[in-house]
Amino acid sequence: MSPRATPKRRPAAGGPPPGPPETAPEAACGDPERVAGLAASQLRRLRRIVDSAVSLAEKGGFEGVRLRDVAEASEVALGTLYKYFRNKEDILLFALSEQVGLLEVAMARVPTAGGSPLERCESFFARATQGLVQRPQFARAVLRSMASGDPDITVKIAGFHLRMTRLIVAAIRGEAPDLEAPVTAEVGTERERQVAFILMNVWYSSLAGWAGGLHAPRVTVEHVRTAASLMDVPSAPSPVARRPAALEEAR
Repeated sequence: MSPRATPKRRPAAGGPPPGPPETAPEAACGDPERVAGLAASQLRRLRRIVDSAVSLAEKGGFEGVRLRDVAEASEVALGTLYKYFRNKEDILLFALSEQVGLLEVAMARVPTAGGSPLERCESFFARATQGLVQRPQFARAVLRSMASGDPDITVKIAGFHLRMTRLIVAAIRGEAPDLEAPVTAEVGTERERQVAFILMNVWYSSLAGWAGGLHAPRVTVEHVRTAASLMDVPSAPSPVARRPAALEEAR
């Protein structure tokens, strides 16, 4: 497939926006090993594959993502697609990884708001939940992919957990996440990491309930807040959090 054929494709109406520049996947997706060494034409091909899979997921959920359809929509041979991704779960989790990358960049620029650690936790999970469920069929497809049990997928989920832990701890502290540090670097105190781990599990469990039609997205955020409150995440602003407001009033 000649790279010159690429501009002919446009995302379907209601699908994802056009892909970012070719260098963006490495920066945003959190999967630099996959894109390392790829030529510009290969990055464009990968972009088409991912965007096509996301578009199909938005229309038909997990079952709507068939690799032959993804290959056809992205104008690559099925054998070529397998050079980039092992299965549809692999593609969908790559797309999720990109979304987490965007959340990381957004939090680094504008840390989670809120006067207390509890409020910041709630604000962060509201932000993360909204970012995921605004494309409900895609979100359900991603959640199903995470439950596939594939050992390779499990490794990717472990990496996702590390990235989420970094974001949750940053929200608790009212700080910007350190995106320059290795994702395997320890963040926060042991207790903060334990709190992050439990909140993640509550979030995933509640998202599964949302995916099954049990409740609205706002209830998922309420579940996380209740769990944080039960773990005594402080509900009062810390002295550090109060100080900027006092300074602002003094002005």
